[in-house]
Amino acid sequence: MLSHLSFGVEDLECATAFYEAVLAPLGVVCVWRNPRGSGFGPPGGEDRLALFHRPGEARAPGAGFHLCFAAPTRAAVDAFHAAALAAGGSDAGAPGLRPHYGADYYAAFVIDPDGHKLEAKHEEPSH
Repeated sequence: MLSHLSFGVEDLECATAFYEAVLAPLGVVCVWRNPRGSGFGPPGGEDRLALFHRPGEARAPGAGFHLCFAAPTRAAVDAFHAAALAAGGSDAGAPGLRPHYGADYYAAFVIDPDGHKLEAKHEEPSH
């Protein structure tokens, strides 16, 4: 249903470095970059998330909004969370099972340096 999503960020260099670090464990890379922004998506593909430099104007959406990334493994969720904390993000929910979402729902939540709430999740396929 969605083609892509864009966030305004205060410090483009900081935000780009943060997303390069946290998305790498999920197999996502920076696919374009210029002085106005950067885009992230699958290697060799189009961007699915774009960051645009909006100093003094960038505002994270309020309560109830978050962006969830699919993770290929539980280890990738763990690595996403660790990378976010190392790159200046804050913890919003350590990696672990979330049985209230589903029996195999394994996720972690972080807040990026601009205040955007992010999640990485992995679920084993149903048999």
